[in-house]
Amino acid sequence: MNSEPSSITLQSPDGASATIALHGGHLLSWLPAGGVEQLYLSPRSEYTPGKVIRGGVPVCFPQFAESGPLPRHGFARKLPWELVSQQQGKDDALAVLRLRDSDATRAIWPHAFELELSVRVGGRSIDIELACENLGDTPLQFTTALHTYLRVADLDAVSVEGLAGLRYFDAVKQADALQRMDLLLTGEKGVLDLDRIYYGVKERPLLVTEDRRQVVVRAQGFDDAVIWNPGPERCAQLADMPPDGWSEMLCVEAACIGRPIELQPGESWVGRQSLELA
Repeated sequence: MNSEPSSITLQSPDGASATIALHGGHLLSWLPAGGVEQLYLSPRSEYTPGKVIRGGVPVCFPQFAESGPLPRHGFARKLPWELVSQQQGKDDALAVLRLRDSDATRAIWPHAFELELSVRVGGRSIDIELACENLGDTPLQFTTALHTYLRVADLDAVSVEGLAGLRYFDAVKQADALQRMDLLLTGEKGVLDLDRIYYGVKERPLLVTEDRRQVVVRAQGFDDAVIWNPGPERCAQLADMPPDGWSEMLCVEAACIGRPIELQPGESWVGRQSLELA
């Protein structure tokens, strides 16, 4: 593993903390007050320019996966971000990072933009807010996700409530389907190999339960949600994941994929994902 990138640590007065890498504007760690690490970070992550960090919360922008002509998940997670501000309040701590267009980004995505990532941590919750402003003189369009890797101890004991009744696209089967009940991860082959985009989730909360631990995932501004786990076979093909890494994580991601966001010149968009240890 390469040495870790430049990062900042937020510490709230109650002991909650978060660590954010400037490389990719990437949330690496979330420790609720009195709790343990809630995010999965691969021990094989690469922290070198042009590479992506595996785990934590990567920022997918301006393209989710292979939904367009850009590199997979866009370029924001591969670029250095700038620290705008960092402060500690009475009950929380906050950091704001920024990414602006450059010659390199305009070469593959010809738009002037500014991204701001705000991370606020305190108590048993963390808020991750992503904002985009169109600084150019033509409309721009993008898809995006906060690719959140939740750490789990026993994937077979995990369920996700709040998805019942939603339609989703199964990228493994390349088919649309309907979620008829809560999502239970039973360890059966084909169930663990999960790659699903759930449409129209909007602001309904998702409850990720593992035995007595519950994480409530709420979103604002994001229409969709992605549930992802590579399973053992796909995980073995990922150079930056240990072979058993799949059993220690589940991605639950706030996303805008089905209906791309379009901004006219001067317009802004804001999306937020909040995680709370119940």
